[in-house]
Amino acid sequence: MQLSNKKWDLDYFMSQREEVLKAWPTGSEVDLDEAIAYQAQIPKEKRFVTKLNEAIKAGKTLIQPRAGVPLINEHIVLLNHLEQEGEADLLPTTIDSYTRLNRYEDAQRGIEESKTSGKAMLNGFPAVNHGVSGCRMVTSALKAPVQVRHGTPDARLLTEITIAGGFTSYEGGGISYNIPYAKNATLQDTLFFWQYTDRLIGLYEDAGISINREPFGPLTGTLVPPCVSNSVAILEALLAAEQGVKNITVGYGQCGNLIQDVAAIRTLKQQTEEYLHRFGYKDVTVSTVLHQWMGGFPADEAKAFAVICWGSAVAALANATKVIVKTPHEAMGVPTKEANAAGLRATKQVIMMLADQAIADGERLEKEMAIIHEETDCILSRTLELGEGDAVLGTIRAFEAGVIDVPFAPSRFNAGKIMPARDNNGAIRLLDVGRLPLNDKLVAYHKDMIKQRADAEHRGVSFQMVIDDIYAISKGRLVGRPQ
Repeated sequence: MQLSNKKWDLDYFMSQREEVLKAWPTGSEVDLDEAIAYQAQIPKEKRFVTKLNEAIKAGKTLIQPRAGVPLINEHIVLLNHLEQEGEADLLPTTIDSYTRLNRYEDAQRGIEESKTSGKAMLNGFPAVNHGVSGCRMVTSALKAPVQVRHGTPDARLLTEITIAGGFTSYEGGGISYNIPYAKNATLQDTLFFWQYTDRLIGLYEDAGISINREPFGPLTGTLVPPCVSNSVAILEALLAAEQGVKNITVGYGQCGNLIQDVAAIRTLKQQTEEYLHRFGYKDVTVSTVLHQWMGGFPADEAKAFAVICWGSAVAALANATKVIVKTPHEAMGVPTKEANAAGLRATKQVIMMLADQAIADGERLEKEMAIIHEETDCILSRTLELGEGDAVLGTIRAFEAGVIDVPFAPSRFNAGKIMPARDNNGAIRLLDVGRLPLNDKLVAYHKDMIKQRADAEHRGVSFQMVIDDIYAISKGRLVGRPQ
């Protein structure tokens, strides 16, 4: 069957579903009608969609951490701490790496080792192994809405179990949970897998149960130009909407330049709505999320807090609907629950202080928004042209052609031709545009902005700039200037 961006026939979905639920014994716990009834009795204040829609209406930015440990009781203790001591508005359940690779036997072994050793032997919560009943223990024990966060190319069984288990938001997509995460997964496979996930969410929508969906915005989180991440987010929004998803949060990873970051988030929301409306999806609510700095962090805790607070300011000034919060232990590995809560409180303080302030619209902001808008349109127009109007076909062909190209991605199906670096003000530009379909004016602009930085630093334009920029923030700077 050739993939296309067409809503799956219900009979076809159900035939696929029989095989998906057989992949691990806990799949037998899922009964769609019972799961819909269970979701229907979850109070509105514990639903992601309710919180996000209220935040949009109030112009408020919500805070959400990342967190996940292997055992149910310990996971509940962790999330309760982040809810109460961290003052989190929204909660996560981060899934372990074995589950992300559908290695459920290894995940089960990790659960048993965690029980016997008294230490967390997995780097997240193995929701498939804990099953519907285990997930319900988690989601029912908390006051705030809970989202599934993971990184799974084939997330079909994970979706079935966690949504039946009372989670009301689900992260990921066939592009964003493939290209930055996997080496050998084809887009044909992952787009198909995620059509299944979105069709399932669409069935809940048909029954009056709105589940929030969130494409993963930062991609590799390393010098990703806004036009690339925004293009991927918009495509994943189109794919989800076709399968019946009605509530979508599009995301962006903080790059570090305030003007560019604010411009990127504002433009992302505008263009997502533009493209959804263009293709007839006029009943989809769009919210935004800023991911605080995804690159290297300073090891010094005080300096790490400064990076966290800078991301908090960006989220507030961009009026993002929510912000994903980092911890002051980012450079050291898995944080303690206390460090995680501290990052949340620092973020909330900055957001509250900026609640009544706005960044002044000015020439630089308007110019940056116009550039991002034009670049994203260039990429999406060519993508849709390659797909003859079909977003799925276009996505596959665009990656083959390098029309969409994610920097530093592990996937062998990604061209890896573009080379980003910062300009003299710290904004992400393209030292090499690769095969991105930017027009001559935009190409010249990037070349000029990179040269201005090179001249200011008295060095030639080179790959060394890229290396310097990757490590700059961990060394206390934004732009990787020669010392």
